[in-house]
Amino acid sequence: MAKGKRSRGGKTGGGKTRGGCRRVFLGMFILLLLLLVPAGMVAWSWWKLQRPYKGYPEPERQVTIAPGTSATQTLVNLEKEGVLADAKLARVYLIYSMRDPKIQAGEYLFRGSLATPQVLRMLVRGQTLTHRFTLVEGMTLEETADLLATQGFGRREAFLAAMRSPQRIADLDPEARDLEGYLFPETYSFAARTGEKEIVDLLVRTFRRRFEKDVRPLLAQGPPGRNARDVRQVVILASIVEKEAKASGERPLIAAVYQNRVRQKIGLAADPTVIYALKKLGRWDGNLRRDDLRMDSPYNTYRWAGLPPGPICSPGLASLKAAAVPANVPYLYFVSRNDGTHVFAETLAEHNRNVEIWQRQYWRDRRAAGR
Repeated sequence: MAKGKRSRGGKTGGGKTRGGCRRVFLGMFILLLLLLVPAGMVAWSWWKLQRPYKGYPEPERQVTIAPGTSATQTLVNLEKEGVLADAKLARVYLIYSMRDPKIQAGEYLFRGSLATPQVLRMLVRGQTLTHRFTLVEGMTLEETADLLATQGFGRREAFLAAMRSPQRIADLDPEARDLEGYLFPETYSFAARTGEKEIVDLLVRTFRRRFEKDVRPLLAQGPPGRNARDVRQVVILASIVEKEAKASGERPLIAAVYQNRVRQKIGLAADPTVIYALKKLGRWDGNLRRDDLRMDSPYNTYRWAGLPPGPICSPGLASLKAAAVPANVPYLYFVSRNDGTHVFAETLAEHNRNVEIWQRQYWRDRRAAGR
């Protein structure tokens, strides 16, 4: 009986040991699972974040983020548009990995498959869809406003209101009555929904930057004592040169002719200034007549000596440089060769001969050849 009891006692002790081990192993297994599940979820989330995603059928998707839209709502909208795979996961990444930066409003264009961090960087950097606009040399203020409005950048009236306020260049040209001449010709890129005032600001800022960089140093080479008035004189002269010059190499020569005439108090006799006056009166129809040359306007440089009261268009950089440093020549006259170039003369007699050759005789020969 005693041996039997010892035998049963031994068996009972071994079972308790094995049962305890099983509970330890089970606990370790559960603990391991508890550790592995979050790690697996983290790994899966990271894979989902980094995996390029495209949930729309078209090659690209355009999405507009309105000003004031929260980051959470923006990401939800992008998930609906098929740009993001998981808006909640993207929000977590934005907060904890990117330190919750501000998302920029605007119009975005998403092309092809993009990973979530790529999309978020676009939103934070404000890589919005841009539209190109080219302001060509020689356009007037009104023509610029018309072109901007026609191409859908804003309302013509709003552009004109901004362009007719000279405050943006009051320090450069205290006498300016508007921004004529100070809207720099260049190709620009505007984000969608950029306001009219912002666009005008950019055109003027570009003028300031290019003038200070490329034109101001040329003025410094001239006589001492130059002041802010010289900016105005350069821009007015450059605007006339812009309308007259076709061959780039002639710009300094044309600038010299007008500068020499101003110094000698001779009327500039520049057709473009009269045309500008006609445009302001709404009377320009593409033809300049003899009666127009007698019109009573301060822009009529056939009647009034000196520079006109203001610029007549937006001059380009080449014309600004030519006006800053005109050629050192004695010419007072020039006449067109009818091919974009001109013949220059110092005296009226020489000029009259050139007119006879390149205007009267040239056109007589052309008419005869046509018959």
